[in-house]
Amino acid sequence: MEKQKLILIGNGMAGIRTIEEIIKLLPDYFEITVFGKEPYPNYNRIQLSNVLQGDTELKDIILNEWQWYEDNNILLYPGETVVKIDKERQVVFTDKGKEAEYDYLIIATGSHPFILPIRGSDKKGVTGFRDIADCEEMIKTSKTYQHATVIGGGLLGLEAARGLLNLGMKVDVIELADYLMEAQLDQTAAGLLQEELETQGMQFHFNKQTTEILGDERVTGIQFQDGQVIQADLVVMAIGIRPNIQLAKETGLTVNRGIVVNDFMQTNVANIYAVGECAEHNHTTYGLVAPLYEQGQVLAKHICGMNHQGYKGSIVSTQLKISGVDVFSAGIINETADTKAMKVLDEWQKTYKKIVIQSGKIVGTVLYGNTKEGAKLFSYMKKNASIEDYLASQQNAEEEESIVQSMGDEEVICGCNGVSKGTIVEAINREGLTSLEEVKNVTNAARSCGQCKGMVTDLLELTLGDDYSESSSETICSCTDLSREQVIAAIREKGLTHTKEVMNVLGWKTEEGCSKCRPALNYYLGMVHAADYEDERESRFVNERLHANIQKDGTYSVVPRMYGGVTNVEDLRKIADVAEKYQVGMIKLTGGQRIDLLGITKEDLPDVWKDLGMPSGYAYGKSVRTVKTCVGAQFCRFGTQDSVGMGIQLEKKFEGLNTPHKVKMGVSACPRNCAEGGVKDVGVIGLDGVWEVYVGGNGGTDLRQAELLVRVKTEDEVLAYTAAFLQYYRENANYLERTSAFVERVGLEHVQEVVMDEHVRQALNERMERALSAYQEPWQAVIEDEQTVKDLYQNIQTH
Repeated sequence: MEKQKLILIGNGMAGIRTIEEIIKLLPDYFEITVFGKEPYPNYNRIQLSNVLQGDTELKDIILNEWQWYEDNNILLYPGETVVKIDKERQVVFTDKGKEAEYDYLIIATGSHPFILPIRGSDKKGVTGFRDIADCEEMIKTSKTYQHATVIGGGLLGLEAARGLLNLGMKVDVIELADYLMEAQLDQTAAGLLQEELETQGMQFHFNKQTTEILGDERVTGIQFQDGQVIQADLVVMAIGIRPNIQLAKETGLTVNRGIVVNDFMQTNVANIYAVGECAEHNHTTYGLVAPLYEQGQVLAKHICGMNHQGYKGSIVSTQLKISGVDVFSAGIINETADTKAMKVLDEWQKTYKKIVIQSGKIVGTVLYGNTKEGAKLFSYMKKNASIEDYLASQQNAEEEESIVQSMGDEEVICGCNGVSKGTIVEAINREGLTSLEEVKNVTNAARSCGQCKGMVTDLLELTLGDDYSESSSETICSCTDLSREQVIAAIREKGLTHTKEVMNVLGWKTEEGCSKCRPALNYYLGMVHAADYEDERESRFVNERLHANIQKDGTYSVVPRMYGGVTNVEDLRKIADVAEKYQVGMIKLTGGQRIDLLGITKEDLPDVWKDLGMPSGYAYGKSVRTVKTCVGAQFCRFGTQDSVGMGIQLEKKFEGLNTPHKVKMGVSACPRNCAEGGVKDVGVIGLDGVWEVYVGGNGGTDLRQAELLVRVKTEDEVLAYTAAFLQYYRENANYLERTSAFVERVGLEHVQEVVMDEHVRQALNERMERALSAYQEPWQAVIEDEQTVKDLYQNIQTH
């Protein structure tokens, strides 16, 4: 069958999202051609502010690489503009003389920044903030000039102002209204925002109308209606956008403010559609990405001949994130005669929450400082939920419960792309997704504005449990915008010594942090300060605090330490007595050659540890756990080395060492590898007169074979190279990143270069010894005093 010809005018976010949806529904039905004005593949326009602010590079905001077009048989003409449409002949004409026929035509020409029609607006140094060219112009200007003026105190203007500050310019922001972001914030939230941005260096001028841009060829200043003049080398117009409708108007399509469309995004010509910022639906145009993507989904289903109720308009939300400032708003933001508001203002923490209620329903919200509830409240608004439903959910939520944990499967996590919690969880389980990047690629969640990244990461952790690694996360958690490297650098440079001190100094968004960042900060502080750091038990995961693994029925399992998997009659008798006394539900031999006592109640844990009188086996910590061994040369006829002795040395040396994630080891006495060192974090194999040390293995869900790090002759060398590798892993891995992912990320050759350098290896070993000197098995210190143990557990439970 001959393919239908589909042409898309515009290579932006809305148009290409529509094409993506069409390809999902009918991958081989259309012959697709795309004309794009800019000489780039499809990129994330929302992230331009991050590029300007220096947080992101241009290459990182590309949504669809050149290869994507080729893989999907899409003919792309970048840097080529359609200048004429012949709707009778169904042909488009470009500025480069090209003609192309179509059966279906989608116009997604977007919008252009509104430039004030005042004297001097055509001078050099006057720009909008709309595309890559505008961004590059501002970056270039900052290298030569000092004074920037942004006209417009809305979302885009403030993002541009923050970027210009980062580029080293002095920035004035001009706003016609009384306060910032008048369309999205009330005066209270706007006042908090202004106060914060002024501390960052922005200067604000309210109730000012610009009448002229001064200068000869290039701008030198601006003049207001009241006669005041301020200096300016660069003027950025950020006062709104206007839909690009000229082409549609010349074609004879119905236009108003935008290209007028029906519920199926059709224009007045049946086979011509419009989508995105250029489209006007029900007298409304949209400039935010979420409704534009909703339109794209509707258009795709209609053009593919699938039944759909059509597009009914969108409730929009706005989220701003500038240098640690979080703002969220949606719906009605100011009270009227028929509304009431619930407000919470914390002037000390500088947080503000306002919920607007009409006829008992949530119709609007404004959040400042802490926006974690934004998605939840927005979901309640879209469901037309009552304020009572929201209040009930607040009462039922546990103190440390993640927002996403309490959300229903139908609730939307990613507002931009309309991706629900249930869709993300289903994709994680079905596709085996383990990282934020994978979730973005499969579901489109967090692919646009990026504000829902924290919730998507929370969902990954909630769904995967212990199998989740944060190695692909950009930040520690949603409580901060800082990366692991930035946090560790600040701990070192500022001499920070406590988790709460880190949060206060580095501007954490939540006073107490969360269950993700507290353990991470505790680890990073311990790694940096080693023996000088007092471990914060309250910041550890509950399994680590209790030295027991919680089971599905609420009971716990206990694993006593057995070095190298070797035990004796005395310890076995203790374990048997404890199992009998506390009616242990099951006695199980673990894969790590240990004995696991399952079914112990929380109340009995202190007495169990006291009666055992044995150190913890750390089967529950982010630490070196067990060293599995074969019987070795002493008993095995194939053994060439003392694997048991080597295993015991390793386990005793690194006992209790805090690491980014669990570390498992195995020592075998011959190449038969009975201790399975080939899938351990560290595997040691004894050959005749030689030890081989392997690293980066994983026997879990993400199976990975360990790689040979080094061959050595002595046991001391095994210990030295293992210590160097583990210390390098401790210092450079992300918290909750397994050695398998770490070695994969940095490369084995790099690790080898590090540990093979004698001076570096010696330094790593010295830092390792310092870290090990800080270790003290907590139960050994208190096991003689039953009351002390119970007091410790009581303290743990209160946290």
